[in-house]
Amino acid sequence: MFASRKVEVVGVDVNQNTVDRINGGEVHIVEPDLDLVVRAVVAEGYLRATIVPEPAEAFLIAVPTPFAADNHEPDLSFIKSAALAIAPVLRAGNLVILESTSPVGATETMAQWLAEARPDLRFPQTAGEGSDILVAHCPERVLPGKVMQELITNDRVIGGMTPACSDAAARLYRTFVTGDCVVASGPRVAEMAKLTENSFRDVNIAFANELSLICDELDMNVWELIALANRHPRVNVLQPGPGVGGHCIAVDPWFIVSSAPEQARLIRTARVVNDAKPEWLVAQVRGAIGTHLMEHPDKTAADVRLAIYGLAFKPDIDDLRESPALGIARELVAHHVGPIQIVEPNVEALPAGLNAATLVAQEEAKADIHVMLVDHTPFRSSPAPEGRIVDARGVWV
Repeated sequence: MFASRKVEVVGVDVNQNTVDRINGGEVHIVEPDLDLVVRAVVAEGYLRATIVPEPAEAFLIAVPTPFAADNHEPDLSFIKSAALAIAPVLRAGNLVILESTSPVGATETMAQWLAEARPDLRFPQTAGEGSDILVAHCPERVLPGKVMQELITNDRVIGGMTPACSDAAARLYRTFVTGDCVVASGPRVAEMAKLTENSFRDVNIAFANELSLICDELDMNVWELIALANRHPRVNVLQPGPGVGGHCIAVDPWFIVSSAPEQARLIRTARVVNDAKPEWLVAQVRGAIGTHLMEHPDKTAADVRLAIYGLAFKPDIDDLRESPALGIARELVAHHVGPIQIVEPNVEALPAGLNAATLVAQEEAKADIHVMLVDHTPFRSSPAPEGRIVDARGVWV
């Protein structure tokens, strides 16, 4: 976006393949219209990529912020690595913005790491308005699949460590943002705002997923139920699914829980509900296999064919990060002895853990049990296949 406004941009990444592809005018992810813009700005000389950071006026850090799988504590090691990588090339007057979705206090911690690495420069924590380096937090607020639109039109929340930091960050983003650049009272509020947005989504998804469990127990159609409930003018229940995936909603609520474990009871429970949904779906598939075998006593489990539809964490993208569908597929491949076909139109090869399965086109899928996990557009527009169906998205029910 900056490069398309004729701002010189240097992209830094640790993956040489990513760097090479960008320098070749290509993209390494599926995102509508991104390839056209990258090709143009690389050709015009406004975007290039490298492994090693270079001097600049502004530095935007957008690296992963996962949590430790064993205790859900935030892992800031990627932020620290990026901060220490840019520290040697910082100069007085530079602006450093943390875009990574982060636990409360991460921006201040990053500033402290930079201050320790560059004692010759003054940072906001110690020098206030008179600092040499400006530091702010401005979390990404985009929907995969619509990034090229939402980067421009969505409001940006900016939390500078001082008013001067906020002003500098707001001026930078106004280069291309048509939405409002809203200045928070500080980086901690900006950090919490992004965590709150994703936790709100997670809690509401958990409500829908819990309804799906209840409806199964009571022999009801959850999609019919939700459609009826949503006819109330002040009710908008979301749709259930196989769980929650992606690098935001499945992770960020734990950052709030880690900051205030005694108070974040509802947020924690929502995470537990959504994290348990894949296991429930695996049990549904196993139940369908058992029913199929009872109906066909001449068969064994090795004869039961499965077709799994979708691996991404949401429809119409190739992003597999924290995808519950991918976890379900791996569990089924690991323990089902019969043949498994996987239909995922947005990937060219199956990821690790699915070597025993076969990637097929939708029209090639032939199975006794069809498992709908991600409602990609081609799936929604097709009739239900022949065979028993386990549908986590309400496409064929």
